[in-house]
Amino acid sequence: MKKVIYIISILFIGLAVYSCDDFLDVMPDNRTILDTPAKIKELMVTSYPVANYAVIAELSADNFLDNQVPVNGTYLSGASFDRMDTEVFEWKEVRSAQYEEDIPYFLWEQYYQSIAAANHVLEAIEKLEAEGSLVNMDAQRGEALLLRAYSHFILVNIFAKTYKDPVNSAKDLGVTYMTKPETQVLVDYERNSVAEVYDLIAKDIENGIPLIDDRSYDIPKYHFTTSAAHAFASQFYLYKRDYDKVIEHADAVLGTGDPSSLLRDWMATYSNIETEVNVYISPESPANLLIIPTNSIYERRFHSRRYGWNGTSKKGTDDAGPTWSSRPPFLNGWIWTSNQNYGTFPAKLLEFFEYSDKVAGIGYPHIVRTEFTTDDVLLNRAEAKIMSGNIDAGVTDLQYWNVSHKGSRSLTKDAVTAFYTEGKANFSFQFHTTELSPDFIVTAEQKPFIDCVLHFRRLERLLEGHRWFDLKRYGIEITHTAGKSATKLVLTYDDERRAIQIPSDVVGAGLTPNPTPKAPGDSNGHLVPAEYKNNNE
Repeated sequence: MKKVIYIISILFIGLAVYSCDDFLDVMPDNRTILDTPAKIKELMVTSYPVANYAVIAELSADNFLDNQVPVNGTYLSGASFDRMDTEVFEWKEVRSAQYEEDIPYFLWEQYYQSIAAANHVLEAIEKLEAEGSLVNMDAQRGEALLLRAYSHFILVNIFAKTYKDPVNSAKDLGVTYMTKPETQVLVDYERNSVAEVYDLIAKDIENGIPLIDDRSYDIPKYHFTTSAAHAFASQFYLYKRDYDKVIEHADAVLGTGDPSSLLRDWMATYSNIETEVNVYISPESPANLLIIPTNSIYERRFHSRRYGWNGTSKKGTDDAGPTWSSRPPFLNGWIWTSNQNYGTFPAKLLEFFEYSDKVAGIGYPHIVRTEFTTDDVLLNRAEAKIMSGNIDAGVTDLQYWNVSHKGSRSLTKDAVTAFYTEGKANFSFQFHTTELSPDFIVTAEQKPFIDCVLHFRRLERLLEGHRWFDLKRYGIEITHTAGKSATKLVLTYDDERRAIQIPSDVVGAGLTPNPTPKAPGDSNGHLVPAEYKNNNE
């Protein structure tokens, strides 16, 4: 693999406040000296990634449509919020973003900053232990390992192809798995394969979970608690298709009995969106396992803009289901809009604005992510049970989800097989799993139940980015209709563009870019397949 001389440089801001007389005593790069347990703990508080991958993932998936596509001869004229939105929607490399938030480079930078912080913490703990410190730092070591694993997990699932199996994924470019702090400006790095990245994530998870101590946190839900770590592990092993471990880690979160008391309360109603979203993201909710505030302007994309959760893109979400007849009951009261014509958005995407200067009106926009929840863990377990051949147990978990989400009828095996029938648009999809890996087999008996899980997760994680991961995992092909010409764009199961291109800044520094689709007869290797050539050159 081609090597890179630069990935990202990290300068940590000092924790202390210095007087002018002390200025010359500060390290030239103002780097924090992690020489006490208190400093290590404080660094971990601020080390979680602040980038929101939902914008890139959702514009790439099937929950958005282009409002400029004519309907009955008329179209809406709203401009895209950012030029990058059109590039992402049409699966092009991002080259013309107007804003810093939500772009691929910001995502890459922020997740690698979290990795760098975790590595500095791990190194500092080793140094303190070597010096004979008697303070037990196992809890911080465990948190750093989980943070490092999680950050690489998001990076590899955005910037690389989906995990296939140990053999086929050894051929796919992943990301660089950083296990040591970066201490030099010019360093040679290589991109690990997807298989190698997954092996290293598994190692960090298994080493980190036994060390987690929830008592070490002031506000546990903003950290990798034991439950959050097991929730992450259940997702990771689901993607890796190690179903026994999915069930093991999910049981550690939910128990083996009725998990209803741990799931989100959808029964309450609220008078305004602010109250609603504050309850949704509250650390007091037993459903929320890890809460991450991000710097994002995601919500602004839903206000009279070109791309939106609207029209046909809402089929399969804001529509009938196996136990309800119209809109999913739990979404009633949770859907908001500034202009119905351009689409709607769920309350959880409400922006919180932090003013740095109220007079100037400047500051930081935030979208708060409930990154791991008990509801999602329940769906992970249901999928693992179905894929393990225990369909009855999987349906039991799906029924728990159905009841908590106000399904008006009981979810039975018959209800699932009657609703998710072959060829049913928006609910039953063609999988290309065996083309990705010969041992990824979904039987005819399992198929409607996996369709049900994917449908419920599409609702549960609505517009949060997880839909993109599911589409990649199951090799589900996607069609986007673009522009006033209503041009059909298709993303096949094996399309190179299922891996978001790594940032051009990083490519320019020497890191090997992702492969790009090549049109027949073209020599430069930068064109998409021939049928889309006129729209993507």
